[in-house]
Amino acid sequence: MTLKSVRARLTFPEDMVGEPVISRLALDYKVTANIRRANVEEHAGWIVCELAGESGSLDEGVAWLAGRGIKVDWLDAQVES
Repeated sequence: MTLKSVRARLTFPEDMVGEPVISRLALDYKVTANIRRANVEEHAGWIVCELAGESGSLDEGVAWLAGRGIKVDWLDAQVES
């Protein structure tokens, strides 16, 4: 099992601001999100977080985010553990 941790900025479109995205990421993909900074308003929002999980699960979770219209920007290199 290869664990991976990455820092990312997640930018949410208006229709996703009220959705429990971080909870779904944790429950469905076993990916934890350590939120470092956030700004969520009625029409848009972003979160800077550290995402961690098994390599395959993290990749699937990030693909799910992108499929929901959430922009994922990597902030620095991934950390393997």
